[in-house]
Amino acid sequence: MYGLIGKMIAKPGQRDALIQVLLAGTGQMPGCRLYVVGSDPSDANAIWITEVWDSEAQHDASLHLPEVQAAIAQARPLLEGFGERIVMTPLGGVGLAR
Repeated sequence: MYGLIGKMIAKPGQRDALIQVLLAGTGQMPGCRLYVVGSDPSDANAIWITEVWDSEAQHDASLHLPEVQAAIAQARPLLEGFGERIVMTPLGGVGLAR
């Protein structure tokens, strides 16, 4: 498995709009086991995204899906930048099938 935890920084006042775009563009993503978007309670502009995929290749392929490309295009004007990005190997846990 392949996992990512990443931080996005929205432009001031655009966090909720960016969250909606991120959640709307995640319908069917083959190989995606977990995709969670959360707001950062200590930063009014920060968003954390946690992803678990069957493989890194499936994650990379998802970036070319039409609905993901559309979400990227919609998100770009709302985005100030990126923060930390952590790559991990998920081993299991609540909500993640073995």
